[in-house]
Amino acid sequence: MRRDFLWPLLLGLPGLSLAVAGLFHPHSLSYETAWRWYALHLPGLLVFPLVGLALAVLVRGRSDPLAWLVRVSAYVYATFYTALDVVSGIGAGWVTHQLGPDVPRPPAVSQMFRIGTPLGEVGSWALLVCVVLLLADQVVRRGPRALAGLPLLPGAWLVHAGHIFAPEGVAGMALLAVGTAGLALVGATREKSARSVQPSGPLTRQGG
Repeated sequence: MRRDFLWPLLLGLPGLSLAVAGLFHPHSLSYETAWRWYALHLPGLLVFPLVGLALAVLVRGRSDPLAWLVRVSAYVYATFYTALDVVSGIGAGWVTHQLGPDVPRPPAVSQMFRIGTPLGEVGSWALLVCVVLLLADQVVRRGPRALAGLPLLPGAWLVHAGHIFAPEGVAGMALLAVGTAGLALVGATREKSARSVQPSGPLTRQGG
C-alpha cells in the first residue's frame, strides 16, 4: 500500500515544491529583493520542467494521437516556462543585484522582462492546453474516477494568471500537485486491480 502512494506523491512533488517556493517569492524586483529573486529562480530551472514531465508520465506507454498531444504541450510548457525562469528570474535578479543599492533600474533590465514575459505566456497557455487534453483523455478512459485530476484545471489557470506569486500562483501550483497526484493514484489503483485479477487456466483431471 505504501508503494501505491509513493509514485503519486513523487509526481506531485514538483508542483508542491514550487508552491512552497512561491510563499517566499518577492512581489517586486529591487536591489533589496534581487538576491532572493535570483536564489528562488535558480533551482526553478530544474523544477519547472518537472511539472510538465509529471503530466506527460501519466500517458506513458501509449502511442495514440491524444497521448502525443499531451506530451507535446507538456514539452512546450517546459521549454518556454523555463525560458521565462532564466530570463526574467535568474538573469534579471542577478543583474539587479549586481547594479548595487540605490541604482534605478536601467532600460536594459526592463527589456529582459519584455523578452521573458511573452515566453512565459506561451508556456502557461501550453500548460492549460496540456491539462485540458489530459483531463478529457482521463475522463474517457477512467470515468468518474478521473475527477481526481480536476484540480489541474484551476491550477493551470492560476499559474497562468499569477506565475508562482502568492496567493494565486501558490494555490495554482498546489492544485497542479494535487491533480497530478490524484490521477497518478487512480492509475496506480487500476493497474493494481488488473494485476490482481489472474485469468483462470484450463481445468485438468487429476488421478486415474
